[in-house]
Amino acid sequence: MITDDKEIRQTLAQALVECARTDNRIVVLDADLMSCHATKCFKEEFPDRFFNVGIAEQNMIGIAAGMAAMGKIPFTYSFAPFATRRCYDQIFISVAYSDLHVKMIGSEPGVAAEVNGGTHMPFEDMAIMRAVPKMICFEPTDATMMQKALPEIIDTPSAVYVRMFRKKAAKIYDDTLEFKLGKAITLKDDGEDVTLIASGIMVERALEAAKALAEQGVGARVVNMHTWKPIDVDAIKESAEKTGAIVTCENHNVYGGLGSAVAEAVVKEFPVPMQLVGINDEFGQVGKNAYLSEVYHITAGDIVAAAKKAVAMKK
Repeated sequence: MITDDKEIRQTLAQALVECARTDNRIVVLDADLMSCHATKCFKEEFPDRFFNVGIAEQNMIGIAAGMAAMGKIPFTYSFAPFATRRCYDQIFISVAYSDLHVKMIGSEPGVAAEVNGGTHMPFEDMAIMRAVPKMICFEPTDATMMQKALPEIIDTPSAVYVRMFRKKAAKIYDDTLEFKLGKAITLKDDGEDVTLIASGIMVERALEAAKALAEQGVGARVVNMHTWKPIDVDAIKESAEKTGAIVTCENHNVYGGLGSAVAEAVVKEFPVPMQLVGINDEFGQVGKNAYLSEVYHITAGDIVAAAKKAVAMKK
């Protein structure tokens, strides 16, 4: 599969600059990560609207909440565990409970943290953010989706958490993409045996798995569930009805993650056999993406095995 020519973080930063040129409410707060270049170009163009708060994420959220209360649209940026777990109480009380519309970017989720190791490798960030009332939880698939999503994120009257792979991702979409938060995208609709519901870096792997399954006589539908909350219940129900089996694919703990969110909808709307491909209640560790994906069993091959098991459960 083709790789994007731009990193997702570069696309986010450039798109933020474009939006900020016509909307002076947009401000950016950075937790001393300018070396990552995710916010550097914004600082260069809008130095008076950029704030490096240092390695003080709790304080960053408090400042952002205050800015939001005064009519600004703050974007906060840090590595995903520090953007969520480290400042969870501030997010819950200062932002969400106060109904302030802060937009929080957490980068390098799951195995994407690679050699930064377990302290920087969040397998739980979406689970804890999904538990915050009215919080929107979104994971872009590639640079195009990030660019298309940004205007809606800005205009959405809610707090938003973006779980962002920051490097060059597999290019899934082009400029014809029609995007809406909370609305899943069906990438492959001809499978009748099982539906693969994936997000983030797992979308590419789900597509690879669908191809391998087809060679083995198993038809797989592929759905990109980029928004984990609010989740697209209609798309899940439609998939359950069409294929009678579902496999979720996530770079996240299966406890409280995408698999849990989909299962919540399935059990209420149209119960079918399910398998969850994700991190099985483990901590992170040092390693490259490919190695960690093997260790944690989130490869395309693991999706294939789970799909065959889900299909067998239908009989």
